Amino acid sequence: MKRVIVGLSGGVDSSVAAYLLKEQGYEVIGLFMKNWHDDSVTISDECPWLEDSNDAMLVADKLGIPFQTVDLSVQYKERIVDYMFNEYEKGRTPNPDVLCNREIKFDVFMDIALELGADYVATGHYCRKGTTQINGKDVHQLLAGEDGNKDQSYFLCQLSQTQLAKALFPIGELTKPEVREIAKAQDLITADKKDSQGLCFIGKVRLPEFLQQQLKPKAGVIVEIDSTFKTYSKPLPDFNSKENELEFLSKKPIYTLTDGNVVGKHQGAHYFTKGQRKGLAVGGTKEPLFVIDTDVIENVIYTGQGKNHPGLFRNVLFVTNAELHWVREDLTLAEGETMPVMARIRYRQPLEKAMLHKVASGLYVEFQNKQSAITEGQFVAWYIKNELIGSGVIS
Repeated sequence: MKRVIVGLSGGVDSSVAAYLLKEQGYEVIGLFMKNWHDDSVTISDECPWLEDSNDAMLVADKLGIPFQTVDLSVQYKERIVDYMFNEYEKGRTPNPDVLCNREIKFDVFMDIALELGADYVATGHYCRKGTTQINGKDVHQLLAGEDGNKDQSYFLCQLSQTQLAKALFPIGELTKPEVREIAKAQDLITADKKDSQGLCFIGKVRLPEFLQQQLKPKAGVIVEIDSTFKTYSKPLPDFNSKENELEFLSKKPIYTLTDGNVVGKHQGAHYFTKGQRKGLAVGGTKEPLFVIDTDVIENVIYTGQGKNHPGLFRNVLFVTNAELHWVREDLTLAEGETMPVMARIRYRQPLEKAMLHKVASGLYVEFQNKQSAITEGQFVAWYIKNELIGSGVIS
């Protein structure tokens, strides 16, 4: 009998995942990951980890499977929290959920599971795994979940073949309502529990306050750039190669204080991210202001009116070789090669047509349509049909 360790988070998805695996005849063990100790930054009445671990334990008890809690807070702090601070300080916007899957659930946690004699690790993600044979070798595929509303393949975009080989996603074929139905039918305590928002397994964290503990506030100005700003209408130069054109188009406009009007003050450019609308506290504009860029060195936030402001849109982004990842290693592009794909730059964004261009220093992703708020530090993931084949950090 194959042994599966399920990451029980205290939510309905992982509860049903555990139930289904048991039904399929696996020997199932539930493990709850404690990743966080500092209750001063969690909004304590909203699902603190104690309540979650208790729910996870009750579910394990109901299913008659062994249960234990593992404390991964040291690794979590090193690999996720410190990384996030570091990225914010550089003016990039990290994605903790993608990292948590790569670094914690399918690395540290997986190692613990394998030490406990597990054949597989399972989570309650809405995605599917396929396996195909290429040249007589098993190649694992990361496929979108059946529930288009809940497809979470994007969060797993950094997984490797080694990690996928040991992964199971039992609810990937189901929709959220079906998962809740199963939980109700099995009388699981988590059946009606709200989905957790916030950092994976931390519960609700007040991110700005959390960051402010480390990143000191410093007052700066908010500048509004008009949509008629000269750079937006400049004719394109002549390019002597496709690579030169891509390089040019992937660069964001550089703004200076004299390019717009000072419309307000802020407490630190590193607390803001591109495309953000809330928290600027500037009134009196015809349309709401959106962040179009942040300059963490000069501590200036550049904004524009309305969600169609030209400063928000670009159609080319770049990923360096160091931050480029192929889930399907057999499809890796060589220098000079291109590949048509569907891609997204954030979770739940509908897939968009794009072309990959491999160059010596990395990879350009050229979208057919301009994308709003391409954000450095976030992940771009690309697909062929419903299979996620690779990803990278937007540089």
